[in-house]
Amino acid sequence: MRFRPEQHLRRPGEFRRVREEGRRLPGELFTLWWLPRPDTPELRRLGVVASTVAVGHAVLRNRAKRRLREVFRRHQALLPPAGDLILSARGAINRRPFTVLEQEFILACRKLSPVSHA
Repeated sequence: MRFRPEQHLRRPGEFRRVREEGRRLPGELFTLWWLPRPDTPELRRLGVVASTVAVGHAVLRNRAKRRLREVFRRHQALLPPAGDLILSARGAINRRPFTVLEQEFILACRKLSPVSHA
């Protein structure tokens, strides 16, 4: 499934709202915030954050963001049907294999959704 332009969180106010009102799930490789949005059925929006302090210089931050966008693109169907998601990269994200990142994302999605996914 593609990561379409309308799925991007862009404005600072959108990020702030998700962080203040949403549910937070910390992990080893990223921190996830999720805020349901019943007004937009079947649209999951993503914002990706990678700070210099947590991840490092620009090359490392960009790699971390690419990896987070890709894991979202591959597994977004596991998330509840409508809502805003922020993935904030942690320092270990570039030192672990992509499969470990995928597994952590899948587990976080299962914690968000009351429906079990196989």
